Amino acid sequence: MHVGTQRSGTTAEMLQYFKRHGVDHICGYPPDPGERGYWTVEDVEQTRELCEKHGITLSMVALPFLPSSHIDKERRGAIMLGKSPERDRDIEHVNRMTEACAKVGVPAWKYNMSILGVLRTQPTPGRGGSTYSTWRLADAVADPPLTRAERVTADIFWERITYFLERVIPVCNELKIRAACHPHDPGVPEEGFQGVDRVLGTVDGLKKLVSIQESPYHGLNLCLGTTAEMLQEPAREIHDVIRYFGERKKLFNIHFRNIRGRRNDFQEVYPDEGDMDMFQVALTLNEVGYPYMLMPDHMPSHADDPGGRQAFAYGYGYIKGVIQGVEAYEARRSLS
Repeated sequence: MHVGTQRSGTTAEMLQYFKRHGVDHICGYPPDPGERGYWTVEDVEQTRELCEKHGITLSMVALPFLPSSHIDKERRGAIMLGKSPERDRDIEHVNRMTEACAKVGVPAWKYNMSILGVLRTQPTPGRGGSTYSTWRLADAVADPPLTRAERVTADIFWERITYFLERVIPVCNELKIRAACHPHDPGVPEEGFQGVDRVLGTVDGLKKLVSIQESPYHGLNLCLGTTAEMLQEPAREIHDVIRYFGERKKLFNIHFRNIRGRRNDFQEVYPDEGDMDMFQVALTLNEVGYPYMLMPDHMPSHADDPGGRQAFAYGYGYIKGVIQGVEAYEARRSLS
């Protein structure tokens, strides 16, 4: 395990910032492909070489579409809208980017299968004048209007996910590139929200996702905060979730985020003050042999830190300390 980051902007300035705070592996962002729609080999190679110049490994890239944003804001939403032939064009572009990653030696990419984006209600105050991102279903707008996707039942959502996976995972298999999917943040009631059944907002939904295509290259970008948001007792239940997916080698990236609360009522807090014991969580990840990045995801905000650099620096240092603690714990245990 090693500390990583997915902060956008793979520039010399940001790479220096990462390196300065002990981050040697990143999920990077090749240049925006614009109207072409996909990265070329040269785009990915340029990004990898820039990382290497700063002593950083480009361990993963984020696809330039299929983000965590709301479908009404998405310029390229055909895959999630189930709109053909546009979705076939976009899937072909994903496969071209998989080929580019393979040629350059970038082993993984991450993506979302999201329509509603990240749902939140009013933020709440936190320590030291910080602000915590918050979701309370009871405070959400009652009966909000449908998105441009209109009504998306579970069956419709699964068809769109399956259509995508059946066409990209075989290419990932052939080229040995891992594809890491993020859960829905947060889960919503069974009747859905804004007309959408969020099928990846439950642990059972994630289990179904990884079973659609049996492949060592099809797995999860598992956000521990988002997963905790699915649970009634996150501190207790998170370990079994990690074991289920970790023992099946379905964990390709970890967002090392903590919350205070439970399903339908939570705050995103600093990692040391949430309900989960993050050291114990890291021990469980180590137990299942998880070998990739642990990275901060969402961090509390503050007026003195408009770009979030203070908060994320804290996150990197916290994760490095946790990893060192796990290594020391295991070393002592091996001697006893």
